[in-house]
This record gives sequence, structure tokens and C-alpha cells, in this order.
Amino acid sequence: MKRTLRAAALLAACLLWITPATAAQVKEIRIADSGGGDWGYPTPYRHYPRGPGYVRMSMVFDSLIWRDASGLVPALATAWEYKPESASWVFTLREGVQWHDGKPFRPEDVVFTVSYMQKHPYSWIRLDKIESCAVSGPQQVTFKLKEPYAPFLSFMETMPILPEHVWSKVEDPKNYEAPDSFTGTGPYKFVNFDKVKGSYLFEAFPGYYQGRPKVDRLIYVRAEDPLFALMTDKADLVGIEPNMAETLRQKGMIIIEDKRGWNKKLMINHRKAPFSSKEFRHALAHAVNRQELIDKGHQGFGTPGSCGLLSPDHEFYNPNTPDYEYSPEKAGQLLGQLGYKKDADGFFSKDGKKLTVSLLNSSMAGPDRDGEIIRQQLEKAGIKVDLQNQEKTTADSRIINWDFDLAISGHGGLLGDPILLNRLLSDEQSTGSINSARAQVSPELKKLFAAQVREMDKEKRRQLVWEIQRIAADELPALPLYYPRSMSAYNPAKGVQWQYTPGGVGNGVPTAQNKLFLIR
Repeated sequence: MKRTLRAAALLAACLLWITPATAAQVKEIRIADSGGGDWGYPTPYRHYPRGPGYVRMSMVFDSLIWRDASGLVPALATAWEYKPESASWVFTLREGVQWHDGKPFRPEDVVFTVSYMQKHPYSWIRLDKIESCAVSGPQQVTFKLKEPYAPFLSFMETMPILPEHVWSKVEDPKNYEAPDSFTGTGPYKFVNFDKVKGSYLFEAFPGYYQGRPKVDRLIYVRAEDPLFALMTDKADLVGIEPNMAETLRQKGMIIIEDKRGWNKKLMINHRKAPFSSKEFRHALAHAVNRQELIDKGHQGFGTPGSCGLLSPDHEFYNPNTPDYEYSPEKAGQLLGQLGYKKDADGFFSKDGKKLTVSLLNSSMAGPDRDGEIIRQQLEKAGIKVDLQNQEKTTADSRIINWDFDLAISGHGGLLGDPILLNRLLSDEQSTGSINSARAQVSPELKKLFAAQVREMDKEKRRQLVWEIQRIAADELPALPLYYPRSMSAYNPAKGVQWQYTPGGVGNGVPTAQNKLFLIR
């Protein structure tokens, strides 16, 4: 989470420096990044597998459809239609689209992309339900599905289209770094990524099919304190702490707030004892005071997480999802039933061995107190904790490799298509996501996963998703902690009106950085 005390001090000092903005056209927009700056190179196979990496890539590569405040809108496709009798989707493609190198975009590029990504999986999408993809007419492609598949459009919104003339010769896409790997049809051409400075430079593509972007240069800058960057005109869009919003608003900045699409989560290594026991995971849940995390670590700005994972702002959220009230006593009772007994120093032991767990803390966007607060809570409940604070990439690597007991992490996507429940709970459907609990879920849950993606009737699908949340809250492969209030501030004098996209972009990334705002 972002800095608070330091930000408040800097705010008081910097407010004196603000002067009225001039009406002169601004040739560049700078976006502050407090997450470390390194999100990989903006190609489909080399961006870091978190939202900021995807968003940077999306500036260069367009998909068939995209999303704005109204929902799905045309991108490389101008129209799409579902044929239920054949379980097929037909897309009509734009004419006159060019790749950044001047070559024409063709329907064959779409067919190639599907084939290539089936051979070289792109972790943000699943294409296993596509039986075939073929050119079916002038500027038209048809996707024949193996069966009805409700999340299909979500993946078409997310899937970046590749130029066949570049990628057909690439055998190892994750390590391909030639200049032509950045050839897209998006509104911006990639110019430079400075790993040391953590900065990205993009320049407008004059031949963009929706018109030349209204901002000539897009720059991402690493900012240890994004608020300071905004106040000193070194950034034009920043994420802020909620307690700064009113003061910034009074100084002419525009404040925007997202729905609850991002969560902090306690990952649990259920592949080893005692975490493989559902009852032990329940005890952990009772030992963690999620409201205290919000109150002490984030000044009360947040909402406790739903144990069914979906955000309360999701249209398929189940308000009756089971929860675990904070109760060290209940946690102790469950541990006692598992054979643990408190020793003389107040910690639980079993077979002569003290119950000690490691807690890996990775701060997503600046320092926070979550790790220390959870350590105190667990030790109050009688569980000894070894707290380990590590930076994002190291912690993510350890989580992927199951090198942890408990780990505090976080991710967005909680407002996207409910297939996210399949991906973020099941080991079989995780596609290697850092954010997935990767659990060996129950047969009942597996059946529901399969049923909900086949169900094309919205209300019937809602009931399936409600049941998934109920069972997931019982199995509890990971513990959602809280949804922070996500807010950003921007300088309106720069000529771009930012807003959070309802439902997020690209599988639900909760961001204000929708490329359409740089075009329209």
C-alpha cells in the first residue's frame, strides 16, 4: 500500500508550489508508478504477469474488442455475433488497419494468433475451448467452440493480436526481444524501457485506425512518492491514499475512485501439513482480525474481504457467503481438536514441537503494516510466527514455487468474468497465475466450475457462481483479507479525463489507465 505519513508531510509542503495551469497543449502525459517500475517489456510474452504489465502491453497491442464505461466496444473487430446452433462466434474486422511497421492487418493474423497461443500459451487467456478459428469471409473470422462457453468474450477482450509476419518465425516467444517484437496495432509504439530508472516511453502511432492519439508521448515514471510527483508536476496521474483526496480536490485536482476490484490476500501453502487441513485453515481465519488490518494499517479505508473471493461490487457476488468472525478463542478450539495444546509460554505445540509458521510479506505498492499486524494477531492466538519481508519479484517467485507457509500478496481482477473463480482457486485452471490459490478442489467444486462456464443463461449462471462462492469459503484455500479503497488523482489541465473502467480491462485489471482515454 502507499505511504501515508510521509505523503501527508510532503503534501503540506508542496501545496504552496501549485500555480494555475496554462491552457497550452501538453505534448506528454506522465503516469507515476509506485510499484517498483519494472513490469517487464510490453509484449504479450514478456510483460510481468500482473496488471501493470498487461496495461503497458495493451498500449502497443490491440485486441478484437475492448472495454469502456459502457461495456464492450469495437477495437480490431467492428461487430461480433454468437451463433448458438453451432456454438460459434463470428467477428467482422476493420478494414484499413496497419501494423506499426506499415504492413496491413489481415484476418489471417487473428487465425495465426489463436494457433500460436494454443501452441505457446499466453497466461492471461484460455483457448482450449476453441475447436477452430478460420477466415470465413472478407474481413471476417469465425471461432467454432467445442461447447457453449460463457467467458469467451472476456478472453477476446484480453487477447492481444499478433502479426503473423513477425511471430511466425519465433520459436521461443518468452525470450524473443528483437525490435519487431513490439510491432502491434495499438495507439502507441514502444520506444524505451529503462530498467534502472523504472521508466517507460511510448510515442503515438500516427496511423492508428481510431485516429492519432491526442497525447504524443506517454511516459511511466517510477515515483517513490507518487503524491509528491503529482504536486511537483513530475506526474499527471497518480494513485493516492484516500485521506489526501479532499485536499487535492480543493487544489484543482480531479479525484476518481474505483469499485472494489483489488484485494489483499493471505496465501496458504495447502500442499503441506498442517495447512493441508481445512480445519487448520479455518483456525487461521478466526485468528486474523481483518478489520484491525484496515483500521490500524490503512486508517479505516477499506472493506473486509469475502471468503468467496468475488468482490461485493461484482454482479454475481453472493451476499450469503459464509464468513469467519475474529475469535482467537474459536481458533484455539479448532487447534485443540487437531491435537495442539498450549505450552508454558502461551504457544500451541504438538508432539513436543512448537507450532511455528513463516509469514512472507510482499508489499505491492510501498510499505505497509499488514505483515507485522498479522504476526501479532497470530501470536495472540498462540501461533508462533517468523515474519519475512521481501520485495515483490522475490516473493512472487517463492509463492509460485510453493516456498512459503503463509504469504501476504494482492491482486485485482475481482470484477471480471466469474471464470476468475476457476482460475484463482483451482490448480487445474490457474494457467500458472501468481494470484491463484492453485488448490486441489473438491469434486463438487470441479463440477460447478465446468457448469458455470458452459451456462449461457445469465441468471442460471449466477446461481452456479453463488454456490461456488459458498463452497470456496468453506474449503478456504486462501483467505481474502480486505479490499482497500482505490483512488487516483490527476491534473485536468493536461487534457485527459481519466476514470476507472467498470469491470476493469483485460480480465478485470482495476485501473484508470484505459488507452481509450488517450485517444478520445
